[in-house]
Amino acid sequence: MRQDVNYISGKVKNRIEQIIPVRAWVPLTIEVLLNFAVYWGAMEITAGRHHYIMEMPLDGKIPLICQSTAIYFGCYLFWIANYILIVRQSKEEMYRFLSADFLAKIVCLVFFLVLPTTNVRPEITGDGFWEQTMRFLYGVDEASNLFPSIHCLTSWFCYIGIRKKKCVPAAYRAFSCMTAIAVCISTLTTKQHVLVDVPAGILLAEVCYRCAKPCGFAAVYEQTAERITGWLFKLNKKEY
Repeated sequence: MRQDVNYISGKVKNRIEQIIPVRAWVPLTIEVLLNFAVYWGAMEITAGRHHYIMEMPLDGKIPLICQSTAIYFGCYLFWIANYILIVRQSKEEMYRFLSADFLAKIVCLVFFLVLPTTNVRPEITGDGFWEQTMRFLYGVDEASNLFPSIHCLTSWFCYIGIRKKKCVPAAYRAFSCMTAIAVCISTLTTKQHVLVDVPAGILLAEVCYRCAKPCGFAAVYEQTAERITGWLFKLNKKEY
């Protein structure tokens, strides 16, 4: 019985390794946990504080398009696919990308704590599918932690991580760019964000990706992640 269990667990482990390299398991887990900690943690800490509204007159001219919730929710599949694609690249590229993502989320946390933001959501009328979907979105996601937009940040990171990689088909690189832009637009047409949140998220992604390696943070991140990986999975450095 134990042999059967070990055989099955070994097969599952090998299958997962074919999709996501072992070296990426720890940093990807850290990224997911950090994302939740930053978003929900900041929301809890600033719950009783004054939240700033950064809406501009031009924001009022952007229409509410309930159908854009399909893009807003669908982007999670885009994130999963591209993050897996990126961590399957070389170890150096993987750690540069993930360290930049980590650094960007820490910067987001600082902004969320120092400059908590909110917006005024429109009243949703109608009982159609898309109107119900919009109400669901508003119900599960509070109007907080808006600047910079994590949706825009993460989506743009998904494009940054593959945009110059010849190993990725040009068609998919173009698709990733268009999808990232579509997600940014959806944050506005769902009225989840205001205009200033979008370039802030994109700019933060670009700056962190360019700075993580030169400033030495990527190296520290890599060393830390590899120590944890080696300790958890009893691996030596050559194995990952």
